Amino acid sequence: MYIKERLIRLDSNTSNFIKSIIKEDLESGKRDHVITRFPPEPNGYLHIGHAKSIVINFGLADEFKGKTNLRFDDTNPLKEDQEYVDSIKEDVKWLGYEWDNLYFASDFFEEMYNCAVLLIKKGKAYVDDLSAEEIRQYRGTLTEPGKESPYRNRSVEENLDLFERMKNGEFDNGSKVLRAKIDMTSPNLNLRDPVLYRVSHATHHNTGDTWCIYPMYDFAHPLEDAFEGVTHSLCTTEFEDHRPLYNWVIAECETKNKPEQTEFGRLNVTNTVMSKRKLKLLVDEGYVDGWDDPRMPTISGLRRKGYTPEAITAFVRETGVSKSFGTVDAAMLEHFVREDLKLKAPRTMGILRPLKVVITNYPEDQVEWLDAEINPEVPEMGMRKIPFSREIYIEQDDFMEEPPKKYFRLFPGNEVRLKHAYFIKCEEVIKDEAGNVIELRCTYDPETKSGTGFTGRKVKGTLHWVDAKHAIPAEFRLYEPLILDAEINNEENEDNEEKTFLDYVNENSLQIINGFIEPNMKDVKPQDKFQFFRHGYFNVDSKHSTEEKPVFNLIVSLKSSFKL
Repeated sequence: MYIKERLIRLDSNTSNFIKSIIKEDLESGKRDHVITRFPPEPNGYLHIGHAKSIVINFGLADEFKGKTNLRFDDTNPLKEDQEYVDSIKEDVKWLGYEWDNLYFASDFFEEMYNCAVLLIKKGKAYVDDLSAEEIRQYRGTLTEPGKESPYRNRSVEENLDLFERMKNGEFDNGSKVLRAKIDMTSPNLNLRDPVLYRVSHATHHNTGDTWCIYPMYDFAHPLEDAFEGVTHSLCTTEFEDHRPLYNWVIAECETKNKPEQTEFGRLNVTNTVMSKRKLKLLVDEGYVDGWDDPRMPTISGLRRKGYTPEAITAFVRETGVSKSFGTVDAAMLEHFVREDLKLKAPRTMGILRPLKVVITNYPEDQVEWLDAEINPEVPEMGMRKIPFSREIYIEQDDFMEEPPKKYFRLFPGNEVRLKHAYFIKCEEVIKDEAGNVIELRCTYDPETKSGTGFTGRKVKGTLHWVDAKHAIPAEFRLYEPLILDAEINNEENEDNEEKTFLDYVNENSLQIINGFIEPNMKDVKPQDKFQFFRHGYFNVDSKHSTEEKPVFNLIVSLKSSFKL
């Protein structure tokens, strides 16, 4: 099994409990339209886990001819930034989706404030002077009820006055909060007088210094859904215990629109961190080359590595949607990348660790231009020309001076086939003073040219190569998982010190090597993708690649044992 829990697939031919809910709502007349929303907080870059929410919200709305809002839950100015807003927009568009409306939580700050005033007037909210630590102590535990704050029974008039003074900036950060008055004995801790507003003298990326009080997520989120006209608020199961508070806010604030929250199991992938806080730590501590580092599970990192939007959305759809928690093998995502690229990526040859070969019986000044298909699986992509002359490069790994049994590549006295070219035979090995092999002297058989109908002797080894005279220097970046713990999301404890998490970082996650590519690739551009014979699929890096020396990121290897 590629996933630990059996999941219900998203595609239209299989069951989907959220789709069933929406369909029933429409057929019963409970709803006459569908509006969903994708509501990220702009405090980091989107990652592969967010792709599931994007596909579900946009996909279901499209299926029922509805609309999807892109909304930024920007209620915490200390952690949010315009950079994150811009990156999220880019990622959603890159995945192939267009939002119908763009909103910010901050667009509704005035309306939220008015809702808070309404709650105070109804006796449903009060200003509390307890510190954050005292509030935690008063809240109780899962087995013990909480205690009421000594400020809980302030009069409506006093609460209105204090709340307005909070808004006017008269109090320091942390000195006062506005809390809902619900039930300190509730078995659901989220209903034990949750904080609705806190004082924060911080400049907001969207509203500047207009506000010095900001709503908490659990208060702002349902109101945003209501104000935007959202019908189906779809979120992951960690918010299931928050749903009673969501419904309480909607009811007590007397909103005209009554959205309903439905939860689905989030997407976890092996060897992959799904915490923006931890991903930010990797960036801030310099473990990676920014949020778009190809080792990061961010959408921008996957894009820079060379993953395609089609592969990511196909992967998400295959993992499905259910209430259950599941961890998907990262190899499954790589499978969909291979499936997508095999019909898109041109074939070519690149040498990552060069070893020079001199073909001693080939004319010194002669150059042949050989024909090769750009992609054998897609003949309409046409042909490419490959130069061949007296000196070529092969891979160091394709030669052994003293080979083991069943080694079919090049060794002294052995003959191999050069892809698209000729048979060559190793005649002499040249070494440096330290005994390292630095050059091979070979002979070739001109009667064995590929494509000429040669039917003579057989050879078992076929090597890729690059003509030395025309070769273009290139850099290759090979990747291993950034995190060594295969199930970091299942086993992580959010209360652990960050140092524990950083212990999982793989120091060998990036290997940079230098080699050569075919001359027909001299004009490659960032995000161009290729299949290098025997090595895998590579993408031209968008940050470090130059015209003089292109940089290629390994997307995925060619082979995998993964099976759907």
